[in-house]
Amino acid sequence: MSDIPGLDGMLGVEYVEVTADRVVARFTIGDHHLQPFGIPHGGVYCAVHESTASVAGQVWLGDRGVVVGTNNSTDFLRQAKVGDAITVTATPIHRGRSQQLWHLNSVGEDGKLIAQGQVRLANLDQEVPPEVVARITGVHTQE
Repeated sequence: MSDIPGLDGMLGVEYVEVTADRVVARFTIGDHHLQPFGIPHGGVYCAVHESTASVAGQVWLGDRGVVVGTNNSTDFLRQAKVGDAITVTATPIHRGRSQQLWHLNSVGEDGKLIAQGQVRLANLDQEVPPEVVARITGVHTQE
């Protein structure tokens, strides 16, 4: 578990780099990430991909609106095990007026690709609460 509220906190996600052009998050596979057959649940990667892309998209969009996920496609390439540290990196493919598309790579400590995906975000014309912006950009932000 991490100090981050919500699902990211439950999954133990920590953001180590947050910029408008790249977000890097890390988590360590624990027993709470496993599906009934003892391997990491693919939904963990999907959830962390969407959160990481959403943080990246919101930082890029700033106070011009709110981002929401509209599509999440993740491919699982290799199995991790309990104790493995996973690094997730989000980079932009497209950032436009109404939508964004982000590429995500999840790699193990050995640098091998475990999962990869894309997350599409919609840019909604809504006011961003200042506390949300502060929470997203306040820690580990790099310009």
